[in-house]
Amino acid sequence: MTARRYLVSGRVQGVGFRWWVRSRAMELGLGGWVRNLPDGRVEVVAGGEAGALAVLEDGLQHGPRFARVEKVDNVEIQDEVIPHITFDVR
Repeated sequence: MTARRYLVSGRVQGVGFRWWVRSRAMELGLGGWVRNLPDGRVEVVAGGEAGALAVLEDGLQHGPRFARVEKVDNVEIQDEVIPHITFDVR
């Protein structure tokens, strides 16, 4: 198990991005959360199998239909803070 924090920049607020991330993460069996940040980015914190995280990260590069992703930054984090059962929208 591993965990990652992603900061997604671009037109990612007001386009269903958080709900799209939640749906995708749950399909992949990941736990964690997604939230809008005051600066217009979206923060995604996800934990689970490395392969599933790689699939999520690839999807974050594009997002849902009306999003326009410009940049995705990520860093590995300690996964003991990640709820592995649920994926929340905050």
